[in-house]
Amino acid sequence: MSSHCHHPVVHEGNPLAEQKTRWAVLLTVVMMVAEIGGGWFYNSMALLADGWHMSSHALALGLSVLAYRAARHFARDHRFSFGTWKIEVLGGFSSALLLVGVAGLMLFESVARLLDPSPIHYQQAIGIALLGLLVNLACAWLLRDDHGHHHGHDHHHGHHDHSHDHHHGHQDLNLRAAYLHVLADAATSVLAILALVGGMLWGADWLDPLMGIAGAVLVAVWARGLLRDTGRVLLDAEMDAPLVDEIREVIAELPDAEIRDLHVWRVGQTQYAAAMSLQMATPVPAQAIRERLAIHEELVHLTIEVSAD
Repeated sequence: MSSHCHHPVVHEGNPLAEQKTRWAVLLTVVMMVAEIGGGWFYNSMALLADGWHMSSHALALGLSVLAYRAARHFARDHRFSFGTWKIEVLGGFSSALLLVGVAGLMLFESVARLLDPSPIHYQQAIGIALLGLLVNLACAWLLRDDHGHHHGHDHHHGHHDHSHDHHHGHQDLNLRAAYLHVLADAATSVLAILALVGGMLWGADWLDPLMGIAGAVLVAVWARGLLRDTGRVLLDAEMDAPLVDEIREVIAELPDAEIRDLHVWRVGQTQYAAAMSLQMATPVPAQAIRERLAIHEELVHLTIEVSAD
């Protein structure tokens, strides 16, 4: 016997996050033009690298906005059987790839300048870098998010009482991608300011490209983390989620029940789908099993197949 339960997964997007990201795009584009122009005019590699870095972030933030709009536009399109949430995740993944490209460009340009130094107009470059940092911090404040989702369950199965309190790392990965982009910008702005101040006070011209290299490494590390988190969602690598163990606990309480097949994957920020095949000496109606699993509100789509030994 088998049973299916499906609650339509309609993802309406995140309007507030989309609006904040639009503002961040505007601020980033304005500052990008100022930094690239200032870096070229005053001959600062750190400032120029930060400006080009910011240009890629403007593109990535624009991509985040498009992802939100696409997810909202196709929210009720029947072709998306599990909703459009993964459009936003795909946007985050694409932004992470752009971050990798930015890190490579920064590294290349900084090494080239380290090998072939040229004079820098420090005071003017520092002024632009400080303005850039303020803009980056404003964007980071706009895009801040509570990177977590906390919920608890009290399970009552027969005579057993299980209490679970989990902190699942659910977050808006598209917003997190945008946030990491502006945070990377803020970090490279700080490095640029330190390099320019050091060069101006102590004549250490090598600090400017060296800080560019340090910024490239930092951006690459953040990009790797974002690629990992978005990639596991896109590839449905969710079998280590706490919910999987919770499902196994419920099935283990059934007499002579054996899980022959179990698949769990995420279809929303805090929503999961599951399909399972059970073998039992005395089959229990799938509906009864479903009622036991109903305590897990994350399960919005559930398919259960029960067979006898």
